[in-house]
Amino acid sequence: MSLKEYLAERCQMVDAALNRFIPSVEQRPATIHKAMRHSVFAGGKRLRPILSLASAEACGGSVESAMPAACAVECLHTYSLIHDDLPSMDNDDFRRGVPTCHKVFGDGIAILAGDALQALAFELVAQTPATARYDASALVKELALTAGSLHLVGGQVADLEGEGKRLPLEDLRYIHESKTAALLTTSLKLGAMSADATPEQLAAVQHFGMCTGLAFQIIDDILDVTQTSEKLGKSAGKDLTSEKSTYPALMGLDASREEAKRLTQQAMDAIELFGSNGDRLRDLAHHLLSRDY
Repeated sequence: MSLKEYLAERCQMVDAALNRFIPSVEQRPATIHKAMRHSVFAGGKRLRPILSLASAEACGGSVESAMPAACAVECLHTYSLIHDDLPSMDNDDFRRGVPTCHKVFGDGIAILAGDALQALAFELVAQTPATARYDASALVKELALTAGSLHLVGGQVADLEGEGKRLPLEDLRYIHESKTAALLTTSLKLGAMSADATPEQLAAVQHFGMCTGLAFQIIDDILDVTQTSEKLGKSAGKDLTSEKSTYPALMGLDASREEAKRLTQQAMDAIELFGSNGDRLRDLAHHLLSRDY
């Protein structure tokens, strides 16, 4: 099947699983479940869970075993977006083409919706069937490290502190590696762990994830200044308005594109050991490099 068909099929599978896992709006308190569902089902591309599933398959595993972990990373990702969009953070009115959670439900419910999705992420990842090398505690630890002060939270702190400053390139890279690349890498690692990946396979998907994740964020920075809000589904030009350092601001557009290409090639090199089993990961990396939204 083509990559377009693969993405559509996997997206439907992930959406169906998320619909099962997230409490219904019929369950009390209805408001929090409406808020959670508003953000989760706002039209996301499901990139991270799809990478989890593709990584599992590359390591010889199954979609079924990887699905709880795949949905866990989507819940964690959505929580981070809800909180990042708050007025006290990045102050965004739109996400994935719809009003952000706090614009619809207010700041308090948005904070709690993010909290609930983060808790649900750990509940889900713990449901991943144990393998010979990895039990539930190994996957929970992996997700917890990514969610904490050494990665997602720490990266957001550095992001906030960097507003209005021209950061050194190494500081900007730290922010992107801590946020975007860290969660993307964990998505891949959890999928691989669900498939009982060997240490060599796990190291390969980790290197692939860090390179792909950084390239992904560089492209995001480029699109922020080259695309419209309608195309992106969020406020375009926000980085410029917030006076944030970005790759295009520090390196220029052409050099940024070349850096993204270089990182993508490094990602390809990292998964050579998978042979043809890694073809979907390669397709996804190329897709992320060439995307225009």
